[in-house]
Amino acid sequence: MENDFFFVDELVTGIRWDAKYATWDNFTGKPVDGYEVNRIVGTRALCVALVKARGKAALLGFGLLLWDGYRPQRAVDYFLRWAAQADDGRTKAKHYPNIDRSAMVPKGYVAAKSSHSRGSAIDLTLYNLATGLLVPMGGNFDLMDSVSRHGAKEITQFEGENRQYLCSIMEASGFASYDCEWWHYILKNEPYPNTYFNFPVANLSRT
Repeated sequence: MENDFFFVDELVTGIRWDAKYATWDNFTGKPVDGYEVNRIVGTRALCVALVKARGKAALLGFGLLLWDGYRPQRAVDYFLRWAAQADDGRTKAKHYPNIDRSAMVPKGYVAAKSSHSRGSAIDLTLYNLATGLLVPMGGNFDLMDSVSRHGAKEITQFEGENRQYLCSIMEASGFASYDCEWWHYILKNEPYPNTYFNFPVANLSRT
């Protein structure tokens, strides 16, 4: 692994994670190229900011659940190949119910370059510290639909307030939101804003 990248759980204690692209539970329906272990990787700067976010969330009774951090370029390339294939419909209802698979790239849901590959983007949600249950957000992770936008009218007031809690926590911790995905945040001061890394998410020694 690159020297300035870490497994997030090594530097940020008290978080939960479920690295979706290392599992079968993602929009492609199978583990994705480059994800060899179910752990989240990020830059040191990302981890420092997440420590702040974890503390701010705890004050409100929330914990952080991470879904994705650093994403190898080979995974992004895999997404592009997958989106170009014929649709078998296995993940459509959960992840892209209102568009065709072939529309993912033209509509911007899948792109050739991702901020995740720069090591300073994170996909996450909140859970209730008292119960351990995920906080209702009005839509699943990687739901490619207008309901995933900040300010979506299709969700309840309660769900909208929960999204705002997450947004406030993250923005106060040095992150910027992404309008089309309520779960996606990027460090405002990225250490590698022009570099797209390709090393795998794996239990490997540092280079």
